[in-house]
Amino acid sequence: MRFGSVCSGVEAASVAWKPLGWKAQFVSEIDKFPNAVLAHHYPDVPNYGDMNNFKEWNANTIDLLVGGTPCQSFSIAGLRKGLAAPSGNLMLTYLAMAEQLKPKWLVWENVPGVLSSNGGRDFGTFLSALGQIGYGFSWRVLDAQYFRSPQRRRRLFVIGCLGDWKSAAEVLFEPESVSGDSTPRREARQSDATNAGVCTARMRGFGDYACDNTASALKARDYKDATDLVVESKNSVRRLTPIECERLQGFPDNYTQISWRNKDPTDCPAGPRYKAMGNSMAVPVMRWIGEKIQKKDNQ
Repeated sequence: MRFGSVCSGVEAASVAWKPLGWKAQFVSEIDKFPNAVLAHHYPDVPNYGDMNNFKEWNANTIDLLVGGTPCQSFSIAGLRKGLAAPSGNLMLTYLAMAEQLKPKWLVWENVPGVLSSNGGRDFGTFLSALGQIGYGFSWRVLDAQYFRSPQRRRRLFVIGCLGDWKSAAEVLFEPESVSGDSTPRREARQSDATNAGVCTARMRGFGDYACDNTASALKARDYKDATDLVVESKNSVRRLTPIECERLQGFPDNYTQISWRNKDPTDCPAGPRYKAMGNSMAVPVMRWIGEKIQKKDNQ
């Protein structure tokens, strides 16, 4: 699978999908520290920088476009300006890229707040545009704690498949849910997914669509609490180290410990490493999505 990555950060997608044999054809990032991390780990992958300039890129053909456009305007903690904010409009730039490159698959990630931003109209605009450029899609909020990650981290994922809503839905949902079959009721427990939707849309226009919010939740995966990541005593609680934050997000130890501003990697400051991990997608969730896409492609 050849994929392109935008708003790449430190490339959770590449870390997650390397075991699948997938390779990034390009990345797109403007933040200085993540750019240095990308140059360190992926020196042969072109970094095109600002995604607003995508029409000038000489991008290779790709099978999948992945991106987590900036979430500040959709976050509960942010100003909630939605599409009125320049960063929010990057989600429409992502769609314009998809229309030009026409990959079979799309993977878009954001905070759950996007569902209610501007009364839900911002997300509705995104989905409407997806249908208009030819993609069937599904969406779901997944919590990293149910994917062998010892943290609560809820994120919205939208999967698009060119001309095929059912394949998009089967990535995030069990096949019996997509077909409309009911499943035995599970015992009361936390689920790893909420606010889910599967939509079909006419390829020309979005006036005719149907949503199903009753699909069964994905089976929660067992995980072991990594109690060694939180060190506390009767008198104090210490902050997690950068390595521990990398582990929480599913990255290899010292993945972000690089030569920075002409200093030795051992002198790499903790601040930008914390920020990079805080902004990143969770690798275990991304790997699960990749596995589901690959399984669907191999059918």
